Amino acid sequence: MLSFKEFCTTKTLVALGLGQFLSLLITSTGLSSSELARRGINAPTSQSFLNYVFLAIVYGSIMLYRKEALKAKWYYYAILSLVDVEANFLVVKAYQYTSITSVMLLDCWSIPCVMVLTWFFLSTKYRFKKIAGVVVCVAGLVMVVFSDVHAGDRSGGSNPRKGDALVIAGATLYAISNVSEEFLVKNADRVELMSLLGFFGAIISAIQIDNNRSILECNEVKSIHWSVGAALPFFGFAVAMFLFYSLVPILLKISGSTMLNLSLLTSDMWAVVIRIFAYHEKVDWMYFLAFAAVAVGLVVYSGYAIFFFNLSLCCR
Repeated sequence: MLSFKEFCTTKTLVALGLGQFLSLLITSTGLSSSELARRGINAPTSQSFLNYVFLAIVYGSIMLYRKEALKAKWYYYAILSLVDVEANFLVVKAYQYTSITSVMLLDCWSIPCVMVLTWFFLSTKYRFKKIAGVVVCVAGLVMVVFSDVHAGDRSGGSNPRKGDALVIAGATLYAISNVSEEFLVKNADRVELMSLLGFFGAIISAIQIDNNRSILECNEVKSIHWSVGAALPFFGFAVAMFLFYSLVPILLKISGSTMLNLSLLTSDMWAVVIRIFAYHEKVDWMYFLAFAAVAVGLVVYSGYAIFFFNLSLCCR
């Protein structure tokens, strides 16, 4: 039986607290993206571009000061950056078509993806209770899709099915990004990871903004009327993303990709609060069933995961 003293280890408390802070940051980025979409500002790549620039400047400066050789091949970071940029693009784009609540909930698709990838590439073992917890979470995800397709109230988005598909695609890429970051942060260096992710991410984002396929986004940025109402969510998104990217490697090193994605599930609850009280929108009754499913799955998984995490600490 896991005692309270064993549960309250420093690493466990740091992981839980950091996970919830990251969850609040994700909720704030969702709020910013949703607010920009409501104002008719649709520039997903440009929003993420500032974040990559911040990462490149801050961590690149530290890396240049250290003058150390790379611990991983540069093209690993280039590939990771491409995946990460497209993941951000797809998820932010989804806010144009579906509600903030759907985006937050459908992000949990990254959990089974992370489990498969960590099992295959990092040799992480998952017992039956962990898998059962994830299955229940995915059941909640299915309820969200069903709700968006059949709900009579479409105030949450112009094309919920398209938005849901974009989020699921983006969540899959996020899973690939998270697992790659977990590998690199444990086998290379956090500052190196953040620096080169920012460097290549900024380059890829700039190319994507300027190429022919994204010319509409380039024109969109030029046409933005930079009032306080538009500037705050635009730059607030970049700052929140910078903090999120800076802290994610720490949690990945402590607890791994799956626990990171499970921690972010609590952002769903904040999303509902935002939708009801800030936007005064109605929430379909099936969302509450989805919340219940996600909550039960989280308890099943995290309770079991925390037990083995602390057991491993006791055996050291």
